[in-house]
Amino acid sequence: MLEPKQIQLSTRRDDRGALTEIFRENWPDCSSSVQWNLIRSEANVLRGMHVHVSRIDYLVVLQGHVHVAMCDLRKPAVERRSGTIVELSGENPSALMIPTGVAHGFYFREAASLVYGMTHYWDPVNDEFGCQWNDEALGVPWPAECVAPLLSPRDEAAGSLDELLATLRNLEHRSW
Repeated sequence: MLEPKQIQLSTRRDDRGALTEIFRENWPDCSSSVQWNLIRSEANVLRGMHVHVSRIDYLVVLQGHVHVAMCDLRKPAVERRSGTIVELSGENPSALMIPTGVAHGFYFREAASLVYGMTHYWDPVNDEFGCQWNDEALGVPWPAECVAPLLSPRDEAAGSLDELLATLRNLEHRSW
């Protein structure tokens, strides 16, 4: 079973507000990021499921709550895959690492913002693959309110997990 790498972040508060360190290169399992992105999503939006073959994602929710679904595709499934959900919030900040070969998706039950760093530049052709978010073979226990989320056209058109796995098997350059 996938054990998500999560770092609890420390916040220092005073009468003026708060300061939270969101990244230190010397933290365990942290890789240097070459690109940082900001995502702002409305309520009931789902982004994913996506998998990267070259990059690691490092994300922190700034505001709101986000359910991050993950399913390890790096090893052949002997039994039914078991996806997991990690809930992140801006109120209790933590950082989550998503390694190469781990399919992931974000469900925003409410409007939220997050930042994420990437160890390689965004490459939608060679490092951005996906499948249907609700493919039962992923084994993701989506929250009950995630019934008819808003999807991008790309995510709506995504194929099955079996199709994604066939694509990944044919890639020669993957690092895992």
